Amino acid sequence: MLARKGIAAKGTRIQARVGRAGFIRPLGCKTRSKMRFSRRIFLGRAAAVAGLPLMADLASAEVYPSRPVHMIVEFPAGLAPDVLARLISESLSHRFGQNFVVENKPGAGGNVGAEYVIRAAPDGHTLLVMVSANAASAALYPNLDFNFIRDIAPIAFLGYTPFVVVANPSVPVKTISDLIAYAKTNPGKLNYASQGAGTAPHLSFELFRMMTGVNIVHVPYRTSYLPDLLAGQVQLAFATAPPVLGYLHTGKLSALGVTSMKRMEALPDVPAISESLPGYEGSGWAGVGGPIGTPAEIIGALNKNINAIIADPAMKARFVALGAEPETMTPSQLGALIANAAEKWAKVISFASIKVD
Repeated sequence: MLARKGIAAKGTRIQARVGRAGFIRPLGCKTRSKMRFSRRIFLGRAAAVAGLPLMADLASAEVYPSRPVHMIVEFPAGLAPDVLARLISESLSHRFGQNFVVENKPGAGGNVGAEYVIRAAPDGHTLLVMVSANAASAALYPNLDFNFIRDIAPIAFLGYTPFVVVANPSVPVKTISDLIAYAKTNPGKLNYASQGAGTAPHLSFELFRMMTGVNIVHVPYRTSYLPDLLAGQVQLAFATAPPVLGYLHTGKLSALGVTSMKRMEALPDVPAISESLPGYEGSGWAGVGGPIGTPAEIIGALNKNINAIIADPAMKARFVALGAEPETMTPSQLGALIANAAEKWAKVISFASIKVD
């Protein structure tokens, strides 16, 4: 590693002491929060940030991070985004020689945590563990005081978090093709559970309905729907993998498909929905972002280190065990993913007339 050799990468001052990376913080970085950015401008800016030349090394350059970095998770402790954040925060702390602290700020479908980060100083010390639902926030919450696409700086991708289409054994279907055929001949007879309107699994199921034309009734829950799903009071769900794997192995639930474009490593025998419904992709995902205006060299260093962490075979295995599919991206690629997801989910929200409280 460069840090161990005391070698300065282009535009980045690295201390000789192991695990500390030093940077110049450019002056005059201001947030243009009042400007209205189109999708094209957003993508162009993300690409430009990724390609900006780094500043020359200066003896007076401020070391980053100069204090603990707070990684804000928009959901309660123990859920997938929180677990992924805690996995990478430990490695980031070691690499940078400064604590990366996970802090949970749940509420309003993730908007409480997102706004907290967006309003923070753009100095790399407050980061957001963002999820796919953030891309749908503008369409779901038209009265927000911020726009996620306009106000977030994409930093690094963590991976996809596919959902598993699970069914109570009482449902007479074994495959996604069976489900489509049965639902079309029995409109309104089937129902599916989610953890609430506008959540990523809900949007993924509505994308499935939009592409197939089936009539399956949505039953939103504020708490876990698993007891009712196991009892047969609700019949289907797009579930995250970890809570249902044990029930799949014992036959208490059956897996019909997964929402990723390819099969999950954790469930190699379960087909992807796209194998029966070409073009379908409805996975969740997780990534890291910061306030717009975060210096390019800080974004670059975080991206480089996070990519190295999730590419490590041991870390990859831990991600897979959690039902995640780790993948690396540049900041501009992540920016494109966010913009495309926002456009995609806005169409689904309009199709299903989804409203949130």
